[in-house]
Amino acid sequence: MQKLFLPLAVVAVLLCTMLFPASAQAQTSVKNSSPLTNAGVMTLPMAIAQALANNPDIAAARREVQASEGALRQADVMPNPELSVLMEDARQDSRSTTIQINQPLELGGKRGARISVAERGRSLALNELAIKSAEIRAAVTTHFFAVLIAQERQRLATASLELAQRASHAASRQVSLGKIPPLEATRAGIAESGVRVELAQANSELLMARQRLATAMGNKLAAEQQLQAEFHTLPALPDMRKLTQALSRSPLMQRAQLEVDKRQAMSALEKSRQIPDLTLSIGNKREQQTGRNQAIVGISIPLNLFDRNQGNLQEALSRADKARDELTATENRLHGELLQAHQRLSLAREEAEMLKKEMLPGAQQAYELAIKGFEYGKFNFMDVLDAQRSLLQARAQYLRSLSEAQRAAADIEAYIGDSEFSLFTATSSF
Repeated sequence: MQKLFLPLAVVAVLLCTMLFPASAQAQTSVKNSSPLTNAGVMTLPMAIAQALANNPDIAAARREVQASEGALRQADVMPNPELSVLMEDARQDSRSTTIQINQPLELGGKRGARISVAERGRSLALNELAIKSAEIRAAVTTHFFAVLIAQERQRLATASLELAQRASHAASRQVSLGKIPPLEATRAGIAESGVRVELAQANSELLMARQRLATAMGNKLAAEQQLQAEFHTLPALPDMRKLTQALSRSPLMQRAQLEVDKRQAMSALEKSRQIPDLTLSIGNKREQQTGRNQAIVGISIPLNLFDRNQGNLQEALSRADKARDELTATENRLHGELLQAHQRLSLAREEAEMLKKEMLPGAQQAYELAIKGFEYGKFNFMDVLDAQRSLLQARAQYLRSLSEAQRAAADIEAYIGDSEFSLFTATSSF
């Protein structure tokens, strides 16, 4: 009789080795692996570097920076002079010809105001590039760890299927020996079918996670590369006060402030346009009949009787006020979203630590006790299946907590937007 229950004991041992990859042997194999010994291995810094080099959104932001540099160059250019030729009388003997050059002279600081607007535009373009870079880093980080989590789910589903198959086989043998009723074997078969569905879902999720990572990186080959990272290590939980200070210097906050500066510069430009420009004219007039040459010097200035640029100035001032209001709204929104991301990270860390230290060992112990009780006839096979299901659910919940912590940390990095600030380099393992 002891031989009949031996496969179930083996199942318990296999469950321990398959569901807990953080064993000493697994950790040693992870630490010993390196990009130099594994072909096609990609780390998180490598994935971020490729994304910043290949992502089309980053390329578009760089083009905008180049365009803003052209606008700044154009803003510094003075108005072109105008060459004017005037002929009076069609008869050659009595004809007079006037040749003059007209040079507009900008007054009221228009050129300086125009340069100031272009400089603010270039600063905004550079800031937008920094924002896009932070967003890409956060997206790649999220998708990178999502692939690792999906790989672990697939591995767990495969291990669960093997366990379910062994359990179903053991139940069938005991039914044939009359030890348990046929209903138990039916339940074991249903449990095996459910695990097969979970494995199919895990395979699909892994494929989609790899495709999302490849899209974020702008590299189709990324979906086929092997990833290297320790996803069991939780991101660090930073101090909220330090995060608030870093947020004030973040590209997202700078964008709102730069928009205020640009609108103020545009208001100054529209105000300068209320002052009319002078046009200086210098030329020569030759009278064919007398053979005389006369120097011509003139100056012209528009009369601001109707169009004093008052409408454009009002629009610019109103948009400057709007930009200040949006700055306040952006500050409040970012502080609220950063606080929520910080709380999400804190809760996910606490949940993962509790699952790792309490629920997973408890579920493992309950499964082992159910196996032993079933061997000695104290429990039925349904108790074994319930204990197995609880253990697998606890493990899946643990993976979800890890995934949520990594997503929250990536969101925080996106809000801060500093490439030197990383919650994944200063991590805390447990």
